[in-house]
Amino acid sequence: MPGTYDLVIVGGGISGASLLYTTAKFTDIDSIALIEKESELASINSHHTNNSQTLHFGDIETNYTLEKARDVKEGAELLAGYLEGHDSDREMHAKRSKMVLGVGEEEVAELEKRYDEEGFGDLFPKLRPIERDEIADIEPKVVDGRDPDTELLALQTPDGYVVDYGETTRSFVSEAAEEPDVDVYTGTAVTDITPTVDGFTLETTDGRFDCDATVVAAGCHSLQMAKELGYGEEKVLLPVAGSFFLADDLLNGKVYTLQMKKLPFAAVHGDADVHDASITRFGPTAKLVPTLERGRLSTTKDFLDVFGLNVAAFHSYANILSDRVLLPYVLRNLLYDLPEVGRRQFLPHVQKVVPSVDLDDIERASGYGGVRPQIVDTNEKSLDMGEAKIVGDDIIFNITPSPGASTCLKNAMRDTRTLLEFLDGDYEFDEEAFRADTIGNFPRASDASRADGEVSATDD
Repeated sequence: MPGTYDLVIVGGGISGASLLYTTAKFTDIDSIALIEKESELASINSHHTNNSQTLHFGDIETNYTLEKARDVKEGAELLAGYLEGHDSDREMHAKRSKMVLGVGEEEVAELEKRYDEEGFGDLFPKLRPIERDEIADIEPKVVDGRDPDTELLALQTPDGYVVDYGETTRSFVSEAAEEPDVDVYTGTAVTDITPTVDGFTLETTDGRFDCDATVVAAGCHSLQMAKELGYGEEKVLLPVAGSFFLADDLLNGKVYTLQMKKLPFAAVHGDADVHDASITRFGPTAKLVPTLERGRLSTTKDFLDVFGLNVAAFHSYANILSDRVLLPYVLRNLLYDLPEVGRRQFLPHVQKVVPSVDLDDIERASGYGGVRPQIVDTNEKSLDMGEAKIVGDDIIFNITPSPGASTCLKNAMRDTRTLLEFLDGDYEFDEEAFRADTIGNFPRASDASRADGEVSATDD
């Protein structure tokens, strides 16, 4: 039953679950509760049909700077190491080739520069440039039917982790639940958070929780709750709904196209589904929606709470949407949801990856896609690329658009350090054990080279 805890985590998606795992397994915090408003964990954006199933390293995401890629890389390796150590049966993930494809002289030159001059080849030792013949060996349908005179180059790596973030969420919670004094409440919606002398009181549909510290990891709703407590007044959200198109058995792994650097949204890519490799998904599209959850009109009011209907918010939206790159992109994406017209408009994006695809080969995926909260800074009247964290007095609010799922464990590690400061240093974080259980299992290029050398020496 609800009661008193040292730490309460609000939100049962991948972000909240990774923090629960980290604090329950690797700190000596006495009592922890996780609260999720839905009847099941990971049923909104972490559900495997509601995201692109990508573990972002920054190697093939061409809108990432080298600095951002370096930061994301560590986070991805933490999660990849967890999957390697806890998912030998591949129930949470599949490991496949992935590449970013350059088509034509201009894009090929851009990839060559990225790999050789901008430092991505050095940062990612397993990433390598491959040309038409080798692309055809790995992904035959990427080359079949393509003009032989068109230049092709791909940056390819075997570290293509396709992840069911819902199953991963449940794994984190299962690991945490093995520890004493860890409670998980589903079907429990937070209705109010009130600061107290000693921490916070959370009123919920199942009763009252009192705690010393709180972390809100509730996606779009995190900013809504932050504003109710007077935090994040300079931020609003630009909710973007992603959708996908499906085809049968076209790709073996993940194939990205080049990304426009001004856009925080993922480039169109094709990849085999994490649980059924015979299904190829193409997307995501990116449509602006006035809701905080996909398909739930009831969250329109929540969006208006976050938006605030103030002059700064309207000016910020106007400034962002008037951009000569972003506005045409937004308008084009509106077309993709239209019956028949949508398929025809989206087909060229699919054909850039698989040239032989016809209109009848693709269909819009019903029930796929979630909402990603792009963050708007109303002071700068601009989009903030990536995640947002608001740290208050004994409370943290996490708003996690892509690559938030990929970096969930790195975010959890940072939050754990902050929480120990909130709790006056009464507890300790065994970061060495945390790293051993996660990134310590990540297979590195040097490990493979060493193993190859040992085999060769034995053969000699």
